[in-house]
Amino acid sequence: MEYQPFKIIVDENNAKGGMVSDFLKLNTQVLNSELEWFVKLLDTRLKLHFGHDCEYQDVYDIPCPTISPNNTSYAKFINYYQLSFEERVVLLLALIPHIKPQLLDVFYTKNAANDREFTEFGGRNGSVHQGFLPTAQTALFILAGENLEKRLRLLYLFHADHVFQKYNILNIDRSGDNELDLNGVLHLSRDTLDMLTTGVIRKPNFGPEFPAKRIETALTWDDLVLDYYTMQHVLEIKAWIDFGDEMLYDLELGQKLKPGYRVLFHGPAGTGKTLTATLLGKVTERDVYRIDLSMVISKYIGETEKNLEKVFRQVEHKNWILFFDEADALFGKRTNISDAHDRFANQEVSYLLQRVEDYAGVVILASNMKSNLDEAFLRRFQSVIYFPMPEPNERYRLWQNAFSIKTPLSDQINLKEIAAQFELSGGSIMNVVRYATLMALRDKTRIITIGNLMDGIRKEFNKEGKSL
Repeated sequence: MEYQPFKIIVDENNAKGGMVSDFLKLNTQVLNSELEWFVKLLDTRLKLHFGHDCEYQDVYDIPCPTISPNNTSYAKFINYYQLSFEERVVLLLALIPHIKPQLLDVFYTKNAANDREFTEFGGRNGSVHQGFLPTAQTALFILAGENLEKRLRLLYLFHADHVFQKYNILNIDRSGDNELDLNGVLHLSRDTLDMLTTGVIRKPNFGPEFPAKRIETALTWDDLVLDYYTMQHVLEIKAWIDFGDEMLYDLELGQKLKPGYRVLFHGPAGTGKTLTATLLGKVTERDVYRIDLSMVISKYIGETEKNLEKVFRQVEHKNWILFFDEADALFGKRTNISDAHDRFANQEVSYLLQRVEDYAGVVILASNMKSNLDEAFLRRFQSVIYFPMPEPNERYRLWQNAFSIKTPLSDQINLKEIAAQFELSGGSIMNVVRYATLMALRDKTRIITIGNLMDGIRKEFNKEGKSL
């Protein structure tokens, strides 16, 4: 069965309300029932393994707790993916170190024959975590003991096309290149951990493990000033965000079309590329994350791909909008191969192209110069949108919306004339407003004077090498 990603039960708005207390109480009851079942499973496996008296012939004789479709995220998660006996055991085993690690302390029992831990238990010691970290071998031991045929049949649980890895629920974390796959620690994604416990997905923290920052704005869609043709292209992106799932799944075009939407914003600085990306997220209720290229791009071969993969792994299935500002630094044209470094650089660009194309959400690249981008990217993008310098009527709207209502303009200022006379981008206009307002405050008045306004315009022109 093909799934769409599991949806969150409790959102951040509810996290501050009274319903969370009731939700956590119910979810805790479900988890305690699962943990009691696991303890019985583990006790049974150990008794059978060591030949002790046991009321069961196999761990499969112990029925799973009944999971009713109630309002707890754990129950809904299990039911949504229709997890089997084996899958529930593996999921629970990966969860236990986070919520009740002492249940696994029994695996520290030493083998009297050689005074070391039992190899068949699998498991690892964490560098910080003092408890037992279960591996795929641990799961196979609990489910199959020493029955080799059963163990081989259960290997499907750790395949790349299994629901665990396909939807970034759980994977095997190998700490070294020379380690065997099944000796990798069972690692729950942070989102899965949140869903199974509190039901509230935490926002990722900006840093080396997630080199992207969430960007927001206090402005509204009505504040977006673009020319007619640019706005029509932007509205196409909004339509995809609003109706893309319906088109792919309800109309079954997902068999013919790739998921996701890829677009390039190009044009002079300050013409609204970043604001447009941010407002698209705001109006469609999608988070927008700007990739910090300074933390992604590395001079060392292969490191750029690894850094970018950290972002894509965390955003998979979230439908966030990814925004790459000054994208030519990362997605620039490939070079003619003259040495090994050029070959690896081209491989890097090819990887980035494929990774962006595989992302099911919206990816926006922004650049001042379209010609700097690799043409292979542009051919696979759904839209290439030019953001021109605003025309006089658009500049007039920008000037009108720019000032605070608490800073009146002097009678000498005619914004329509200012807009017609001086070609400035929206970003430059806001710089002028910032300067003129600061000067008004410095002069102990909140009135914007024509002198301060013209000084601000002169500063912007000087920055661009122009003169009034």
